[in-house]
Amino acid sequence: MNPSVSQDVEKPPLSKAEFIAGFHAIGEERYHHKHPFHLLMHEGKLTRGQLQAWALNRYYYQSRIPIKDAAILARSEDPAFRLAWRKRILDHDGDGTNPGGIEKWLRLVEATGLSRDLALRNAGILPATRYAVQAYVDFVTMRSHLEAVASSLTELFSKKLIVLRMDRLREHYPWLSGGLDYFTGRLTQAPEDSDFALACVVAHAHTRAEQDLAHAALRAKCDILWAQLDALYFAYINPGWPPPGAFQPPKES
Repeated sequence: MNPSVSQDVEKPPLSKAEFIAGFHAIGEERYHHKHPFHLLMHEGKLTRGQLQAWALNRYYYQSRIPIKDAAILARSEDPAFRLAWRKRILDHDGDGTNPGGIEKWLRLVEATGLSRDLALRNAGILPATRYAVQAYVDFVTMRSHLEAVASSLTELFSKKLIVLRMDRLREHYPWLSGGLDYFTGRLTQAPEDSDFALACVVAHAHTRAEQDLAHAALRAKCDILWAQLDALYFAYINPGWPPPGAFQPPKES
């Protein structure tokens, strides 16, 4: 072999089917549907206090989704992309007449027995929640636009989890039933959003290097979601050590 020939030969691009299959393989391995916290939730083994901690910390994530999406929208020079992507912001912020996802999540917080003011003040949020959520905002701001869009593709897997979650929450925690409107809306919103984002990523990832970056972006997003649940599990389940300043659930049997 000629030593002057570079060994860093660009791999050939994946076919469209292979590229898309890669996203689904990442979701099956890394999406947070397999996290022990969610498994306990779906088995009806969480206390009210643990569900309160989940709803409160998840609200912080929900509240930053429009900020994340505004950052992605602002970086695009394509009017058609901006027109399609701004729907996500309306879905979460509302349009002034119909409540958006953030308002619906506040109602879920209230259904757990906490006040919406507690969530709006971001009081009692775990430090790891703040770091993980900010890491996501930073990711879509500083990485390439392709990677930012690809990081949203966890929505490819969310509908299945939402259907399961709604069924199990109604079964095991009937007192939460009045606060599940957020999930009902996402049953249609998430597939629409993921279809658009996937088509965009497929259209703009031309090289194997770009395809690999898109796959890595989805892994990073899965890691961020998993880290948030790791923090909840450590603070409120095992060993059950909420840090100073974090929400302290009431003592329960």
